[in-house]
Amino acid sequence: MFARPSSPQHREPHAIERGPSDCDDPVVRTEAGAVDAATNVPSRGSLRGLDWFIFFLADVQTGFGPFVAVYLTTQKWTQVEIGSVLSIGSVVALLGQMPGGAIIDAAKSERLVAGLAIATIGCSALAYAAWPIFPVIAVAATLHAAASCVLGPAIAAISLGLVGPLAISERLGRNARFASLGNGVAAALMGTVGYLLSSRSVFLVAFVLAIPTLLALMRIREQEIDAARAHGSVAPTAQEAKSTSVLVLLRQRPLLVFAGSILLLQLANASMLPLMAGIVTTRSSKWATVLIAACIIVPQAIVALTSPSVGRKAQAWGRRPLMLMAFAALAIRGVLFATVKDPYLLVAVQAFDGITAAVFSVMVPLVVADIATPQPGAGEALVKTLACGICGSDLHALKHAENGSYSGRSISSVSETQLAAHFSPGKNGQQIKPRLRKMINFTQMNLASTVYVGRMDVIFCMNVLIYFSEQRRRSLVQHFYDTLEPGGYLFLGHSESISKMPVKFQAIVLNDCILYRKPTAEELQKPELVAERRA
Repeated sequence: MFARPSSPQHREPHAIERGPSDCDDPVVRTEAGAVDAATNVPSRGSLRGLDWFIFFLADVQTGFGPFVAVYLTTQKWTQVEIGSVLSIGSVVALLGQMPGGAIIDAAKSERLVAGLAIATIGCSALAYAAWPIFPVIAVAATLHAAASCVLGPAIAAISLGLVGPLAISERLGRNARFASLGNGVAAALMGTVGYLLSSRSVFLVAFVLAIPTLLALMRIREQEIDAARAHGSVAPTAQEAKSTSVLVLLRQRPLLVFAGSILLLQLANASMLPLMAGIVTTRSSKWATVLIAACIIVPQAIVALTSPSVGRKAQAWGRRPLMLMAFAALAIRGVLFATVKDPYLLVAVQAFDGITAAVFSVMVPLVVADIATPQPGAGEALVKTLACGICGSDLHALKHAENGSYSGRSISSVSETQLAAHFSPGKNGQQIKPRLRKMINFTQMNLASTVYVGRMDVIFCMNVLIYFSEQRRRSLVQHFYDTLEPGGYLFLGHSESISKMPVKFQAIVLNDCILYRKPTAEELQKPELVAERRA
């Protein structure tokens, strides 16, 4: 991205602005001081509807957890048969993740797809209760897993469409809390019903709970789900469709590393509690459903208490420390499951499952967004535009910028006039004309350097600060502030915020993005000018 240097008074973008303390105010002010009601603020009814939809959906899904192993064990199924059914569901769930996301991306109504998926899960629960024979259970497990593959992306799309990218971290934490509360309540209810009646009744309860789930989904107003935000803010172009093909995605090393980590996590975690449930059932069949309910309630209580803070800690500590903590908790839980014999102590061991679930319920969509969201200049680049120089800390991003080829979302907001004046058609889209490229010098630099190359007009540091400690982030932000020219701008990722740091940046809201501006000397001497710009 290029910025033409000019005097500070001419560099202010025409944008809706507000300070960090105004983030929850549905009314914002423009530069001229006029008040505009925010048109994309979701109603309380839709937000509450999403809360209860997630709560009741978790209720329904709880019936398909370890209760399956308990129920099938009471039906005289062998461990091999139970493992086969669980494996069928796991394989379908694994293979269906990408098609599930593609279905949601292509769907005109996320609510409709989610409703059909819930109806399918309800029918699967009824099949479990009515015909506990291998062919029927295998088909029911397949349908349940396939339907579940679209529900996760549907919830993410609805959440993003309602609140937008700036509030999505907090919304994901709230989603995780209501899902955990739903799991805990359903586990207690199903454990009680299974103890008083039979393990078969657990699936009848799951079928009945599908009804309030559909009613809660209907409370989310379709017109309040911003389709553009829900599907990535910009409609994909033909060229961009090629860039997001499966083959291109398979070449993205960060995405593959993260996917491999999640695959190993699921392989280690998915069968742990169901297998333990089968063992507990053989040792104490009378108390099996109660013990399994307790094993579900304990981690879900931990998730409900901690998940909102996970989103905040992800910004304060970064993603990696939290994920390492979650992996460590999973390993400890596996060792304890293998060594602890007392079924009552196994309930306490499930606290480690709560740590893992709390972290990854929030971390998976955040990390995927970090990796998959296209960033200007392809990532960790510091951009300097004097006349003109570009310095970058990421050599790959620097080479991409030097090539000057852009397509899809990168140039979606560039007018036809600007394209004709400054770009020419290239092999992979539009390329900056040679006369402009010759005016620019590209230099690699170290982000951690104590001295940067000259003063900067604009700094892009997208999704980088989240991987540093709080002390290191404060140091870098202060360094950015000192390096910027008065009136210069700092661009951060959607999940990053510096509102609580002791720096004097002005926060500016531009559509769904927040950028930070360094005040001029005149503004620092007259605080009322800063207040006017923030108003």
